[in-house]
Amino acid sequence: MGILYDDVVIIREPEKEGDPTVITVNCPDKTGLGCDLCRIILFFGLSIVRGDVSTDGKWCYIVFWVVGKQKTRWSLLKKRLVGACPSCSSASGISYYRSDLHPPKPPDVFLLTFCCHDRKGLLHDVTEVLCELELTIKKVKVSTTPDGKVMDLFFITDTRELMHTKKRKDDTIEQLKDILEDAIISIDIELVGPEITACSQASSFLPPAITEDVFDLELPDLVRSGTLRSDYVSITMDNMLSPAHTLVQIMCQDHKGLLYDIMRTLKDYNIQISYGRFTTKPRGKCEIDLFIMQADGKKIVDPNKQSSLSSRLRMELLRPLRVTVVSRGPDTELLVANPVELSGKGRPLVFYDITLALKMLGICIFSAEIKRHVIGDREWEVYRILLDEGEGLSVPRNKIGEGVWKMLMGWE
Repeated sequence: MGILYDDVVIIREPEKEGDPTVITVNCPDKTGLGCDLCRIILFFGLSIVRGDVSTDGKWCYIVFWVVGKQKTRWSLLKKRLVGACPSCSSASGISYYRSDLHPPKPPDVFLLTFCCHDRKGLLHDVTEVLCELELTIKKVKVSTTPDGKVMDLFFITDTRELMHTKKRKDDTIEQLKDILEDAIISIDIELVGPEITACSQASSFLPPAITEDVFDLELPDLVRSGTLRSDYVSITMDNMLSPAHTLVQIMCQDHKGLLYDIMRTLKDYNIQISYGRFTTKPRGKCEIDLFIMQADGKKIVDPNKQSSLSSRLRMELLRPLRVTVVSRGPDTELLVANPVELSGKGRPLVFYDITLALKMLGICIFSAEIKRHVIGDREWEVYRILLDEGEGLSVPRNKIGEGVWKMLMGWE
């Protein structure tokens, strides 16, 4: 038995303006599927306002109600969601779904290099083009010369897997030239080998001041005081209501990617969701009910395991990312840390949101760097942005951190 390829993902657009679009996914189940689907929806700039998940462990039925950008490319979104489901095979000329037999090979990494004259918002404009083209930024090295020129190195992967073709390269370069206009001096895209990719990897070392500022488990004053509106989280676990599942009930403040943060946490813990419901309430509150079990099919009855999962969920809901502004000698540096899933994937559009927030604040970027670091027992994608203070930074540091945080959380 199978399901027709076109019926795996169905997107029903709203009948009247203002209503959400309904996305239905009907396919074989796998641990972490909900996380993968939520990540794709987040990448397309959409917010999930309601969700229902049900599975028997073999087959799942998921419904998301989403709102967001008017110019969403729905056909492309459907293609990406279908691609996240277990892969298809063909029987009698009809496409059906089956479980993945082999993990996909790592995508090729390309180096985008360009030199241009600097201007405000340049880095965000480039990032926006790359996102529109479905090019994932893996690492970045941006530097500004004393004479006002910018040398940018972007290590990227292509979701469409077409960057090896001349047409894809030419289209990418042409769109970047359109946005950079007369500022462009030179631009090139080339495939890099594993040895170059390995050399670009960060060491696990970060200065102690940075690790203390960014990775401490204490909540920052802004969160504790409620200034950033994420101090409301209630998590309860119940093993009495269901004979086979642990019920997790969550009430919290909504933020961009909330359901993704919950799903990626459960995926990392290898927790299976048998049934789940997510709803948004007035004043930005959310309620989530999840009937879950461990990979062995049993409830979570161990108090230590319950406490560990509850604490991790609470931290991921209060601080899904880490944002701080620090001194780097006489200069000011913005630091953002994004937790990486055990699968190696990270939250999408983080660099896009950072650069957009700085552009809206009227702050130029002197240099930027994205690298991955292992801190404790977790891997983090760390964004280090050295701000161009020019004749002096006119925006207070706390306003910079707050502006970036609100943009990342979708509270702008």
